Amino acid sequence: MKPSSSLSNDQKLKICHHKAANPSIKQSTLANWAMQKFKLSKVPTQGTISNILAKRQQYESMDSTELTSKRQRAVKHPELDNVLANWILQCQARRVALSGDLIKEKARQFARQLELGERTPEFSNGWLAKFNIRHGFKAQKSYGESGSADLDAIDRNMPTIKEKLQSYSLQDIYNMDETGLFYSMAPDRTIARRQIEGSKKDKTRLTFVFAANADGSHKMEPLIIGHAQRPRAFNRKSGEQLGFYYRNNAKAWMTGLIFKEWLQKMDQQMQDANRKLLLLLDNAPSHVVRDLPLTNVQVFLFPANTTSKIQPMDAGIIAAFKRRYRRFQLQDAIDRDEQQKADIYKVDQLIAMKWAKAAWNDISSKTIANCFKHTCLFERETQKNEVGSEEQDIENELKDAINQLPISRPMSVHELINPEEEQQVAHEEISDEDLIKLSSSQDQEEEEDGEVMDENPPMSTKEKLNVLHSCISFLDLSNPNHVIAHKVLRNIQFEIRTIEKKQTTLDRYFCKEY
Repeated sequence: MKPSSSLSNDQKLKICHHKAANPSIKQSTLANWAMQKFKLSKVPTQGTISNILAKRQQYESMDSTELTSKRQRAVKHPELDNVLANWILQCQARRVALSGDLIKEKARQFARQLELGERTPEFSNGWLAKFNIRHGFKAQKSYGESGSADLDAIDRNMPTIKEKLQSYSLQDIYNMDETGLFYSMAPDRTIARRQIEGSKKDKTRLTFVFAANADGSHKMEPLIIGHAQRPRAFNRKSGEQLGFYYRNNAKAWMTGLIFKEWLQKMDQQMQDANRKLLLLLDNAPSHVVRDLPLTNVQVFLFPANTTSKIQPMDAGIIAAFKRRYRRFQLQDAIDRDEQQKADIYKVDQLIAMKWAKAAWNDISSKTIANCFKHTCLFERETQKNEVGSEEQDIENELKDAINQLPISRPMSVHELINPEEEQQVAHEEISDEDLIKLSSSQDQEEEEDGEVMDENPPMSTKEKLNVLHSCISFLDLSNPNHVIAHKVLRNIQFEIRTIEKKQTTLDRYFCKEY
């Protein structure tokens, strides 16, 4: 039988199921598996495999006749179909809620712009259902106006925003945003809920301030806001002495005064570099820019009702940071579990800050530039997503780490990196009572509850893992060279665990045989 060069829909579905059964498998390996499994004349390209995996829901919804076919029915209006699908994907990247009626109305707008005229579809509920199946979108409710106010505000203000952006090059357009981080949070729903509710008492929360430019060539040093001026883990040193841009108040919140200091520092840096730039900001209560004597930074506040929808930091940059931070945390938790420690997720503030700094430094310029392009602020270029696989690889690592830990109610990766409470604490309106507390405790020196973590813990029973863990614990992750060493050591550690697991399996096999 002559080898085929194309795949049926049924074979594509089998590829999706094989990937689901082997989540860590690389797409290149999956392509080779498909060629051997289905006796293809050549290996499917990475793009083909990626497209197949993206359409899993579509294949699962097909009947037996459609599954045996190698071709799908031709779409009557492919231009309309593609532009609408891309618009929905962009809205999803900005977390815009869409109703079925809103999608149909947007389709009508696109149909008019494409001048379909008499060829315009009726945009019935049946049309919407087929469109959703075709692209693997979940069915939307065909009533209500969820998300329409935000979308209307974006459409109304976008010409003004784009006109402002056109005056600057990508390297001179920056975005800044804050996020909270429960730095000792366990990936267990029950434990995490208790930790979040008790965070005001145990003070295991920090606020991080991130800023970067649109081409990803410059990430500013993160500002970290904690509760105490000199936590116990600082060993009587200041944040600056330890190499961090650190401020504190009783709530570990961004305030108008801290923001003013941060913005003026940015302006001074741009003066020194002889650069003029545009800074995009949301309208958080602390972002007060009126009457500030800025010479090299022009601030543009996003209009009301658009702030969480078109903010580049919210389009994936902060999520990329949290993936990398949680990877450090869960890797450490596995180590501590192997050593039979009591509280395997507990870390002190200094270690958390080092992990956070390393996580921020690890985000590539391509990832940042890609996240800016995911917003509708810029004209999107026709190009493949070069960084999606990198972020997916980290998510797969997090899934594997969660599976290795003793957890009764494990979180999903999405829950782990996107706790709603972390955003709430970063952007809450500060009451008069809290303002008084913040101003009265600005210089407070306070020790943390609990022990300070030992950065070189006792060795476990496995000698090789002992040595590696000792080296990893010694590393200072605020040092870029140490971050490189950390990655290498973790890869070696993974290989040893894998070999040991295979050897254990072989030993058990031969024990059964004899």
